Amino acid sequence: MTPLSDRHRPPLFPRGPGIGLRAFLLIAIAIGLLVLQQRSAPLQAARQWAATALQPLIWAVGVPANIGDAWHRYVDRGNVLGENRQLREKQLILEAQLQKLAALEAENERLRGLLSSAVSLQQRVLVAEILTVSQDPYRHQIVLNKGSADGVYRGQALVDSFGVLGQVIEINPHNSVALLITDPNHGIPVEINRTGLQTIALGRGDGFGLSLPYLPGNADVKVGDLIVSSGLGGRFPAGYPVGEIHELRHNAGETFMEAIAYPSAHINQGRQALLVWSESSGEQLPSAEPAPAPAATPSSRKKARPHQ
Repeated sequence: MTPLSDRHRPPLFPRGPGIGLRAFLLIAIAIGLLVLQQRSAPLQAARQWAATALQPLIWAVGVPANIGDAWHRYVDRGNVLGENRQLREKQLILEAQLQKLAALEAENERLRGLLSSAVSLQQRVLVAEILTVSQDPYRHQIVLNKGSADGVYRGQALVDSFGVLGQVIEINPHNSVALLITDPNHGIPVEINRTGLQTIALGRGDGFGLSLPYLPGNADVKVGDLIVSSGLGGRFPAGYPVGEIHELRHNAGETFMEAIAYPSAHINQGRQALLVWSESSGEQLPSAEPAPAPAATPSSRKKARPHQ
Protein backbone atom coordinates (compact mmCIF):
# COMPACT_ATOMS: atom_id res chain seq x y z
CA MET A 1 0.00 0.00 0.00
CA THR A 2 1.37 3.46 -1.05
CA PRO A 3 1.91 5.89 1.80
CA LEU A 4 -0.32 9.02 1.84
CA SER A 5 2.64 11.41 1.57
CA ASP A 6 3.75 9.81 -1.70
CA ARG A 7 0.46 10.59 -3.49
CA HIS A 8 1.37 14.28 -3.96
CA ARG A 9 4.98 13.71 -4.96
CA PRO A 10 5.61 14.31 -8.75
CA PRO A 11 6.80 11.29 -10.68
CA LEU A 12 10.48 10.93 -11.33
CA PHE A 13 9.95 10.41 -15.07
CA PRO A 14 6.88 12.43 -16.21
CA ARG A 15 4.80 11.11 -19.01
CA GLY A 16 4.05 12.97 -22.25
CA PRO A 17 6.08 14.37 -25.12
CA GLY A 18 9.59 15.58 -24.47
CA ILE A 19 10.82 19.21 -24.41
CA GLY A 20 12.33 18.92 -27.89
CA LEU A 21 9.05 17.77 -29.38
CA ARG A 22 7.17 20.67 -27.79
CA ALA A 23 9.71 23.20 -29.09
CA PHE A 24 9.42 21.68 -32.57
CA LEU A 25 5.63 22.01 -32.44
CA LEU A 26 5.84 25.71 -31.36
CA ILE A 27 8.30 26.50 -34.18
CA ALA A 28 6.05 24.76 -36.69
CA ILE A 29 3.04 26.72 -35.49
CA ALA A 30 5.00 30.04 -35.76
CA ILE A 31 6.11 29.19 -39.32
CA GLY A 32 2.56 28.30 -40.23
CA LEU A 33 1.26 31.60 -38.88
CA LEU A 34 3.90 33.50 -40.87
CA VAL A 35 2.90 31.73 -44.05
CA LEU A 36 -0.79 32.35 -43.39
CA GLN A 37 -0.03 36.02 -42.70
CA GLN A 38 1.54 36.43 -46.10
CA ARG A 39 -1.14 34.50 -48.05
CA SER A 40 -4.35 34.99 -46.06
CA ALA A 41 -6.22 38.31 -46.22
CA PRO A 42 -8.53 37.51 -43.28
CA LEU A 43 -5.55 36.91 -40.99
CA GLN A 44 -4.01 40.20 -42.14
CA ALA A 45 -7.25 41.98 -41.28
CA ALA A 46 -7.35 40.32 -37.89
CA ARG A 47 -3.78 41.39 -37.25
CA GLN A 48 -4.59 45.00 -38.10
CA TRP A 49 -7.66 44.89 -35.88
CA ALA A 50 -5.59 43.54 -33.02
CA ALA A 51 -2.95 46.26 -33.52
CA THR A 52 -5.67 48.90 -33.48
CA ALA A 53 -7.25 47.45 -30.38
CA LEU A 54 -3.91 47.32 -28.59
CA GLN A 55 -2.93 50.90 -29.59
CA PRO A 56 -4.32 52.52 -26.38
CA LEU A 57 -2.45 49.95 -24.33
CA ILE A 58 0.77 50.68 -26.22
CA TRP A 59 0.20 54.44 -25.71
CA ALA A 60 -0.51 53.94 -22.00
CA VAL A 61 2.67 51.90 -21.62
CA GLY A 62 4.69 54.70 -23.31
CA VAL A 63 3.14 57.53 -21.24
CA PRO A 64 5.68 57.41 -18.40
CA ALA A 65 8.56 57.50 -20.84
CA ASN A 66 6.98 60.40 -22.75
CA ILE A 67 6.35 62.30 -19.52
CA GLY A 68 9.94 61.74 -18.49
CA ASP A 69 11.22 63.00 -21.85
CA ALA A 70 8.94 66.04 -21.70
CA TRP A 71 10.11 66.84 -18.17
CA HIS A 72 13.74 66.57 -19.14
CA ARG A 73 13.14 68.83 -22.15
CA TYR A 74 11.33 71.34 -19.93
CA VAL A 75 14.13 71.31 -17.38
CA ASP A 76 16.77 71.61 -20.11
CA ARG A 77 14.86 74.48 -21.71
CA GLY A 78 14.62 76.26 -18.35
CA ASN A 79 18.36 75.81 -17.82
CA VAL A 80 19.11 77.13 -21.30
CA LEU A 81 16.85 80.16 -20.77
CA GLY A 82 18.52 80.86 -17.42
CA GLU A 83 21.98 80.60 -18.95
CA ASN A 84 20.95 82.88 -21.82
CA ARG A 85 19.62 85.45 -19.35
CA GLN A 86 22.85 85.35 -17.37
CA LEU A 87 24.92 85.66 -20.54
CA ARG A 88 22.87 88.66 -21.68
CA GLU A 89 23.34 90.32 -18.31
CA LYS A 90 27.08 89.69 -18.42
CA GLN A 91 27.21 90.99 -21.98
CA LEU A 92 25.37 94.16 -20.94
CA ILE A 93 27.78 94.69 -18.03
CA LEU A 94 30.81 94.11 -20.27
CA GLU A 95 29.48 96.48 -22.92
CA ALA A 96 28.92 99.17 -20.28
CA GLN A 97 32.44 98.63 -18.97
CA LEU A 98 33.80 98.81 -22.52
CA GLN A 99 31.99 102.09 -23.14
CA LYS A 100 33.35 103.45 -19.87
CA LEU A 101 36.86 102.40 -20.90
CA ALA A 102 36.37 104.07 -24.28
CA ALA A 103 35.20 107.26 -22.54
CA LEU A 104 38.19 107.16 -20.19
CA GLU A 105 40.53 106.61 -23.13
CA ALA A 106 39.06 109.60 -24.96
CA GLU A 107 39.31 111.70 -21.81
CA ASN A 108 42.94 110.66 -21.37
CA GLU A 109 43.62 111.69 -24.96
CA ARG A 110 42.10 115.11 -24.30
CA LEU A 111 44.11 115.49 -21.10
CA ARG A 112 47.31 114.54 -22.90
CA GLY A 113 46.46 117.13 -25.53
CA LEU A 114 45.89 119.76 -22.86
CA LEU A 115 49.18 118.91 -21.17
CA SER A 116 50.96 119.11 -24.51
CA SER A 117 49.39 122.52 -25.04
CA ALA A 118 50.56 123.60 -21.59
CA VAL A 119 54.13 122.60 -22.45
CA SER A 120 54.01 124.46 -25.76
CA LEU A 121 52.56 127.58 -24.14
CA GLN A 122 55.49 127.89 -21.72
CA GLN A 123 53.14 129.74 -19.37
CA ARG A 124 51.36 129.12 -16.12
CA VAL A 125 48.22 127.12 -16.79
CA LEU A 126 45.52 125.35 -14.78
CA VAL A 127 43.30 122.48 -15.90
CA ALA A 128 39.64 123.25 -15.17
CA GLU A 129 36.59 121.01 -15.37
CA ILE A 130 33.59 122.25 -17.36
CA LEU A 131 30.60 121.96 -15.02
CA THR A 132 27.71 123.23 -17.13
CA VAL A 133 27.01 124.73 -20.54
CA SER A 134 24.53 127.55 -21.07
CA GLN A 135 21.29 126.43 -22.72
CA ASP A 136 20.53 129.92 -24.05
CA PRO A 137 21.13 129.80 -27.83
CA TYR A 138 22.26 133.45 -27.80
CA ARG A 139 24.62 133.22 -24.81
CA HIS A 140 27.53 130.85 -25.35
CA GLN A 141 28.88 130.44 -21.83
CA ILE A 142 30.29 127.66 -19.69
CA VAL A 143 30.85 127.28 -15.94
CA LEU A 144 34.23 126.09 -14.67
CA ASN A 145 35.10 124.49 -11.34
CA LYS A 146 37.91 126.97 -10.68
CA GLY A 147 37.45 130.39 -9.12
CA SER A 148 39.18 133.20 -7.27
CA ALA A 149 40.43 130.74 -4.64
CA ASP A 150 42.51 129.16 -7.41
CA GLY A 151 43.83 132.51 -8.68
CA VAL A 152 41.40 132.82 -11.60
CA TYR A 153 40.76 136.42 -12.68
CA ARG A 154 38.35 138.19 -15.00
CA GLY A 155 39.52 138.35 -18.59
CA GLN A 156 41.69 135.23 -18.24
CA ALA A 157 42.13 133.29 -21.46
CA LEU A 158 40.62 129.82 -21.82
CA VAL A 159 42.01 127.36 -24.37
CA ASP A 160 41.88 123.68 -25.21
CA SER A 161 44.36 121.47 -27.02
CA PHE A 162 43.21 122.79 -30.42
CA GLY A 163 42.75 126.53 -29.98
CA VAL A 164 41.30 129.44 -28.06
CA LEU A 165 37.97 128.71 -26.34
CA GLY A 166 37.13 132.08 -24.81
CA GLN A 167 37.75 134.14 -21.68
CA VAL A 168 36.56 134.39 -18.09
CA ILE A 169 33.92 137.08 -17.51
CA GLU A 170 32.71 136.29 -13.98
CA ILE A 171 34.45 134.75 -11.00
CA ASN A 172 33.28 133.28 -7.69
CA PRO A 173 35.35 131.76 -4.90
CA HIS A 174 35.12 128.20 -6.28
CA ASN A 175 33.80 128.55 -9.84
CA SER A 176 33.81 130.95 -12.74
CA VAL A 177 31.90 131.73 -15.92
CA ALA A 178 33.64 131.89 -19.30
CA LEU A 179 32.38 133.43 -22.53
CA LEU A 180 33.11 131.34 -25.63
CA ILE A 181 34.59 132.89 -28.77
CA THR A 182 31.44 131.97 -30.74
CA ASP A 183 29.28 134.23 -28.55
CA PRO A 184 28.09 137.36 -30.43
CA ASN A 185 29.47 139.50 -27.59
CA HIS A 186 32.99 138.10 -27.83
CA GLY A 187 35.90 139.49 -29.83
CA ILE A 188 39.55 138.52 -30.00
CA PRO A 189 42.50 140.27 -31.70
CA VAL A 190 43.84 137.94 -34.39
CA GLU A 191 46.17 137.91 -37.36
CA ILE A 192 46.31 135.97 -40.59
CA ASN A 193 49.08 133.49 -39.98
CA ARG A 194 50.23 133.49 -43.63
CA THR A 195 50.53 137.27 -44.07
CA GLY A 196 50.49 138.74 -40.54
CA LEU A 197 47.44 140.90 -41.31
CA GLN A 198 45.84 141.90 -38.00
CA THR A 199 42.11 142.22 -37.39
CA ILE A 200 39.33 141.27 -34.97
CA ALA A 201 37.44 137.97 -34.91
CA LEU A 202 33.88 138.21 -33.58
CA GLY A 203 31.52 135.43 -32.58
CA ARG A 204 28.66 134.89 -35.00
CA GLY A 205 26.28 133.55 -32.36
CA ASP A 206 25.52 130.37 -34.28
CA GLY A 207 27.72 128.20 -32.08
CA PHE A 208 30.28 127.23 -34.70
CA GLY A 209 31.31 130.34 -36.67
CA LEU A 210 33.57 133.40 -36.39
CA SER A 211 33.35 136.59 -38.38
CA LEU A 212 36.22 138.85 -39.49
CA PRO A 213 34.18 141.86 -40.71
CA TYR A 214 36.89 144.56 -40.91
CA LEU A 215 39.16 143.25 -43.64
CA PRO A 216 40.22 145.70 -46.39
CA GLY A 217 38.63 144.92 -49.72
CA ASN A 218 42.03 144.25 -51.32
CA ALA A 219 43.46 142.25 -48.37
CA ASP A 220 45.50 139.16 -49.17
CA VAL A 221 43.18 136.61 -47.53
CA LYS A 222 42.41 133.17 -48.90
CA VAL A 223 40.10 130.35 -47.99
CA GLY A 224 42.01 127.93 -45.79
CA ASP A 225 44.16 130.61 -44.12
CA LEU A 226 44.82 129.99 -40.45
CA ILE A 227 44.02 132.81 -38.05
CA VAL A 228 45.91 132.93 -34.75
CA SER A 229 45.77 135.14 -31.70
CA SER A 230 47.87 138.25 -32.15
CA GLY A 231 48.59 138.76 -28.44
CA LEU A 232 47.56 142.43 -28.55
CA GLY A 233 46.28 143.53 -25.17
CA GLY A 234 48.15 140.73 -23.40
CA ARG A 235 45.00 138.76 -22.61
CA PHE A 236 45.30 135.83 -25.03
CA PRO A 237 48.57 133.96 -25.70
CA ALA A 238 50.05 135.07 -29.01
CA GLY A 239 50.22 132.62 -31.90
CA TYR A 240 47.57 130.26 -30.57
CA PRO A 241 45.12 128.91 -33.23
CA VAL A 242 41.75 130.64 -33.33
CA GLY A 243 40.16 129.38 -36.53
CA GLU A 244 40.42 128.68 -40.26
CA ILE A 245 38.81 130.78 -42.97
CA HIS A 246 36.32 128.91 -45.11
CA GLU A 247 34.40 131.72 -46.84
CA LEU A 248 35.05 135.28 -48.14
CA ARG A 249 32.21 137.75 -48.69
CA HIS A 250 32.60 140.88 -50.87
CA ASN A 251 29.59 143.15 -50.45
CA ALA A 252 29.07 145.50 -53.37
CA GLY A 253 29.60 149.16 -52.54
CA GLU A 254 31.40 148.50 -49.25
CA THR A 255 35.05 149.20 -48.46
CA PHE A 256 35.54 146.17 -46.28
CA MET A 257 35.08 142.50 -46.96
CA GLU A 258 34.07 139.84 -44.45
CA ALA A 259 35.70 136.48 -43.81
CA ILE A 260 33.90 133.59 -42.12
CA ALA A 261 35.99 131.12 -40.13
CA TYR A 262 35.47 127.91 -38.20
CA PRO A 263 36.94 127.89 -34.66
CA SER A 264 39.98 125.70 -34.11
CA ALA A 265 38.86 124.89 -30.57
CA HIS A 266 36.35 122.08 -30.13
CA ILE A 267 33.40 124.09 -28.87
CA ASN A 268 31.10 122.17 -26.48
CA GLN A 269 33.26 119.06 -26.75
CA GLY A 270 35.15 117.57 -23.86
CA ARG A 271 35.02 118.28 -20.15
CA GLN A 272 38.36 120.01 -19.52
CA ALA A 273 39.95 123.28 -20.55
CA LEU A 274 43.11 125.24 -19.75
CA LEU A 275 43.10 128.54 -17.91
CA VAL A 276 46.14 130.50 -19.10
CA TRP A 277 47.82 133.23 -17.11
CA SER A 278 48.86 136.33 -19.04
CA GLU A 279 52.49 137.28 -19.57
CA SER A 280 52.16 139.87 -16.82
CA SER A 281 52.44 137.05 -14.22
CA GLY A 282 48.83 136.90 -13.15
CA GLU A 283 48.03 140.58 -13.25
CA GLN A 284 44.29 141.01 -13.29
CA LEU A 285 43.50 142.89 -16.46
CA PRO A 286 40.36 145.05 -16.55
CA SER A 287 37.38 143.55 -18.27
CA ALA A 288 34.11 145.11 -19.28
CA GLU A 289 30.84 143.77 -17.95
CA PRO A 290 29.15 141.34 -20.33
CA ALA A 291 26.49 142.92 -22.45
CA PRO A 292 22.86 141.79 -21.98
CA ALA A 293 21.64 138.86 -24.04
CA PRO A 294 20.84 140.02 -27.59
CA ALA A 295 17.46 139.45 -29.15
CA ALA A 296 17.05 136.94 -31.96
CA THR A 297 17.57 139.52 -34.73
CA PRO A 298 20.63 140.24 -36.88
CA SER A 299 20.49 143.97 -36.14
CA SER A 300 20.65 143.49 -32.38
CA ARG A 301 23.64 141.18 -32.81
CA LYS A 302 25.54 143.85 -34.77
CA LYS A 303 24.89 146.46 -32.06
CA ALA A 304 26.18 144.27 -29.24
CA ARG A 305 29.61 145.33 -27.94
CA PRO A 306 32.06 142.38 -28.04
CA HIS A 307 34.49 141.41 -25.28
CA GLN A 308 38.05 141.71 -26.54
